[in-house]
Amino acid sequence: METPGNLFCVAAPSGAGKSSLVKALLELDSHLAVSVSHTTRAPRGQEVDGREYWFVDEPTFRGMAERGEFFEWAEVHGKLYGTSRKAIEERLLHGEDVVLEIDWQGALQIKQIFPHAVLIFILPPSWQELEQRLRRRGEDGAEVIAQRLANAHVEVAQARHFDYVIVNILFETALFDLKAVVHSQRLKFAAQRRARSQVFTALGLA
Repeated sequence: METPGNLFCVAAPSGAGKSSLVKALLELDSHLAVSVSHTTRAPRGQEVDGREYWFVDEPTFRGMAERGEFFEWAEVHGKLYGTSRKAIEERLLHGEDVVLEIDWQGALQIKQIFPHAVLIFILPPSWQELEQRLRRRGEDGAEVIAQRLANAHVEVAQARHFDYVIVNILFETALFDLKAVVHSQRLKFAAQRRARSQVFTALGLA
């Protein structure tokens, strides 16, 4: 599906800083929109329905999946997550750049549908640092943290399938790297041709 807008998929294990980086990027880049995914997990902390996620129960989620309303969906940490097909298509067709916070399974599914989607994986600097970050969040008990760390070994192994990898040692540096990826993607020949088709046609480059 060729669209004038770019699609960025950002994945990471829990605690690597994905959500904080994407939030900071959105504050800096007015041309970037976030697509809010659906999930069956409960809200955490100050999360608001329709801002971080659309929070729905499992029967509602599975009904949407059966009707083909998701580009992709997957089970992560025992909960269901899905990306709305309509919301993304409309934004990309109108030339908006869209960023998805997504798990690795969903990112690879999206790549099959949108070959020009840009997959970005956020890595922690070490397993020890990842564990410390999970504990500092104060959101999960020891058993849940242990499960997240076990899942992280599977998730990190998938980074080899992504277009870009950012190691989040220092937040400011990782944010700079993320901004650089988005900007460089916009300047690629294929992306410019999709976004500025009239210019490229006039110059005989279409």
